[in-house]
Amino acid sequence: MGLLREGINEVVATTRDNAAPMGIICRNGALSMVLFKGSHTEANIRRDGWVVANVTHDPAVWVRTAFADLPPEAFVEIEAGGRAVQRLAACEAWAAFRATVRHETAETYFVALEPLGEGVIEAAVQAHNRGFAGIIEATVHATRYVIGRDPALKALIDHHLAIVRKCGGPREREAAALLEEYLI
Repeated sequence: MGLLREGINEVVATTRDNAAPMGIICRNGALSMVLFKGSHTEANIRRDGWVVANVTHDPAVWVRTAFADLPPEAFVEIEAGGRAVQRLAACEAWAAFRATVRHETAETYFVALEPLGEGVIEAAVQAHNRGFAGIIEATVHATRYVIGRDPALKALIDHHLAIVRKCGGPREREAAALLEEYLI
């Protein structure tokens, strides 16, 4: 399974000219993801049949890709498994996959993933930062919050952003401020 481990791996997924935080599910050696219908990521995967999991420790990238499009220079075209795909220019590592829709519900697609290739750009080991983890959690809740403005989700966001402010560094605090701008 290379870069990914058992469980749900939080990555920034890239498709053609698109990036978004996603969870790649790794269970019993099988890789998959669940896509909500109507997103750019879903449409691109169904059209092109590939996705790249980008490993990045930049918390601002997580927030930006959840709520906005990145400029063209944020992507680098590479070859993986005989096909052209795109990764983030500023990722630490990437893993490319063939993506095949296996099941559909009224709201989602279940997508099976087959590895095409992977690479490590920057082999740096980083300790776990609770501020970074807080940004991931707050961003996940925020993507759901903006749909229905559920006060329970807002409370979770506020809880995680308090952890970011207490435990994060300058980049995590910058990402927290950016996230709050998207929630206004």
